Amino acid sequence: MTLVILAAGMGSRYGGLKQLDPMTKNGEFILDFSVFDAKSAGFDKVVFIIKEEMQELFAETVGNRISKQIEVAYAYQKPDALPAGYAVPEGRVKPWGTGHALLCAKEAVGKDSMMVINADDFYGRETFKAISAFLKENKGKNAYCMAGYILKNTLTENGSVSRGICEVDGEGYLKGITERTKIYRAEDGNVVFMEEDVLYPTDENGYCSMNCWGFTPAIFAELEEGFAEFLAGDGDPIKREFYLPSAVDRAMKKGRCTVSVLPTEAKWYGVTYPEDKAFVMSSIRELIDGGVYPDGLFEN
Repeated sequence: MTLVILAAGMGSRYGGLKQLDPMTKNGEFILDFSVFDAKSAGFDKVVFIIKEEMQELFAETVGNRISKQIEVAYAYQKPDALPAGYAVPEGRVKPWGTGHALLCAKEAVGKDSMMVINADDFYGRETFKAISAFLKENKGKNAYCMAGYILKNTLTENGSVSRGICEVDGEGYLKGITERTKIYRAEDGNVVFMEEDVLYPTDENGYCSMNCWGFTPAIFAELEEGFAEFLAGDGDPIKREFYLPSAVDRAMKKGRCTVSVLPTEAKWYGVTYPEDKAFVMSSIRELIDGGVYPDGLFEN
């Protein structure tokens, strides 16, 4: 099984490469804890999806060190990695989004089942165990899963966040997912999202996606078809993005896959904004002091 880490983001709101910002006195990054937990859960390979120009920096700060513990491979998210007949629109410099990022890792992943996560989100050990167990059960090539976080457990006090808002049926299957990009707790205490400058209420106790998925290689065919459809659609060619949750939602609605939602009460830690860092560092320190993680992840 392969752990795929989405690490090509620019960190525009954070002000830098947050995936390579140390979170412990030992200089460990959030993704170090993800790799540690994944290895403990039975994953034997990690694929980092990065920008090609980040290769040397990533190898020096992460890859060379982690490769002593687990097999490491790289995939590059390039704006010009497009289907035949398409070209990068003039003025487009940003990546095409998380769906495109995973598609760029097709060759690096190969025939493995995979867990897909963000580099800058701290998911917790139980999440890795749950997705590993699901993938090992091998319920079919089109049977996927996702970690279902409670929306209120994934908010930050320092600004808005982007989440995939989930609809889950009584049997625990994902029925629909809608990407919302500006979710926050309003001054009246209610959780809302903004769309086209209009505020809408949303259920803070509902499930949301944190881009924490379990897939078989069958997902790549869905991404290829979905990305081509996305490129042919309407929208701002400079800013629009092909989101992974939207690609999964498309496949579900076409009846091509099932997605089991694996509930978790875990509180998300992440560094969307610079102000988030102190809280994340403190929370990780508490886990280390409590014996959940060693003080020095890969020193033994």
